[in-house]
Amino acid sequence: MGTKKTKKLTMAGMFTAIGVALGNLIYIPIGASKCFPVQHVINVLSATILGPIYSVGIAFSISLLRNILGTGSLLAFPGSMIGALIAGLFYKYTKNKYISAVGEVFGTGVLGGFLAFPLAKYIMGKEVAVLFFVYPFILSSIGGSVLSLVILNIVEKNRKIQVNTK
Repeated sequence: MGTKKTKKLTMAGMFTAIGVALGNLIYIPIGASKCFPVQHVINVLSATILGPIYSVGIAFSISLLRNILGTGSLLAFPGSMIGALIAGLFYKYTKNKYISAVGEVFGTGVLGGFLAFPLAKYIMGKEVAVLFFVYPFILSSIGGSVLSLVILNIVEKNRKIQVNTK
């Protein structure tokens, strides 16, 4: 395994660990969902530093571990994974971290919010409206995306981590 791939896997493991650990400490309960701004920070950071495939893998891993540990809900999967994918793809094709952050908000807030509805209604047995999750998911992802941009700007100024250019 090459050094570059080892570095990416190590970074992915660190992002996953941070997401699981801080997700237990920092969350906003809204209705049937728990909003985790830390997940959105990690989605944008991993999307810009590691790319869309790693970003989705990290989002899935965090969601899975939080569910196994009993600290998350099934609603973590559609929001986090779609947000990570859109943020990663937006960054891959534009090389613009701000557009990546917008992709996170759109992917998690709008698309993930819509996909959370059938999951909540038919699998979790919750009686909710179609747009019930969109607003809280958007709020959570905006906060996390803004924080990720602050972190990226600090990191780029210090040049400790290079943002992915592929």
